[in-house]
Amino acid sequence: MSEHPEAPVVPVGPYEPPYYVAVFTTVRTQDQSGYSETNARMEDLVKDVPGFLGMDHAQTPGGLGITVGYFRDADALAQWRSNAEHQVAQKRGRAQWYERYTLHVAKVERSHGFTRA
Repeated sequence: MSEHPEAPVVPVGPYEPPYYVAVFTTVRTQDQSGYSETNARMEDLVKDVPGFLGMDHAQTPGGLGITVGYFRDADALAQWRSNAEHQVAQKRGRAQWYERYTLHVAKVERSHGFTRA
């Protein structure tokens, strides 16, 4: 969810299926006041959810943002969805930060990765 230019660029590795992904795709508004702080807080909070596996984020030069959260099971995803601070951030996002967004939740049935030696 955040931009960490000092961190190495490494995607979340594959996990043994099944697990769940939440794909959050956004176009943001011009008014981003408070977004960075809230985003950092959400990143800290989600890490405390038992069953949270990791997160990937990308932003295009044109402004399309994609965040993929990985969760061991539907209960972990539900716990994140029902977190009170997360719900407040969602409301603020709709009111202020997002021009539009989509959320896709899927159960992963196959997963593999590749790393150049």
